[in-house]
Amino acid sequence: MPFKIGQPKKQIVSKTVERDFEREYEKLQLEDQTKKLHKDMKKSTEADLAMSKAAVKISADLLSNPLCEQDQAFLDSMTALDTAMKRMDAFNQEKVNQIQKTVIDPLKYSGVFPSLNMAVKRREQALQDYKRLQSKVEKYEEKEKTGPAIVKLCQAKEELRPVKEDFEAKNKQLLDEMPKFYQSRIDYFQPSFEALIRAQVVYFTEMYNIFSQLTDQIDEAGLTDEQRQKETEAKLNELRSLSIVADD
Repeated sequence: MPFKIGQPKKQIVSKTVERDFEREYEKLQLEDQTKKLHKDMKKSTEADLAMSKAAVKISADLLSNPLCEQDQAFLDSMTALDTAMKRMDAFNQEKVNQIQKTVIDPLKYSGVFPSLNMAVKRREQALQDYKRLQSKVEKYEEKEKTGPAIVKLCQAKEELRPVKEDFEAKNKQLLDEMPKFYQSRIDYFQPSFEALIRAQVVYFTEMYNIFSQLTDQIDEAGLTDEQRQKETEAKLNELRSLSIVADD
């Protein structure tokens, strides 16, 4: 008489083993975070490039201003600014290229996660097969020990043996390898973020040099920021006093 096969009465995987497996697997739920980091890094470098390109465009527009034809000092200042912006853009492009190679491309590491998830799914399928066949064996063990029942019990045990071995092998492999995989992500990412820091240090050091040189070229010696602000206000007031400037 056919019977419904449910969950086995015998616990085939100890709670300790199951807890160990779940703990190690939870540590590896990094796929979403890695994808987000990859996306954010791409956005960051794109914004960096857009900023330096915009600065080059502004300096080019200023250099083409008609005032440059009338005032040599203004032309010299705008030429210095344009040169500085182009240098900044070149160093920025170099920084972005470095970040692309050392950080963004390695973040494609997330491609290994589907393989890991597939291995976990195969382990889960093997566990379900194991439970199903263990339950089948238990049902035959509970039946009256007739000749046909004993034959079916032996057949069920033979069917169970390779399935049990398959699950235990898959389970052991994952328990052995998941901690190694977890540790390896640190070893993998650490050089990338060290390279990111070095790229930023080089870039901002160059920016300091570029803008220091630019300041020396266009700055009026001896003026403090407060004096410069007062001078700007005075010139604006001169413009406001012109008869062609209408009152609001």
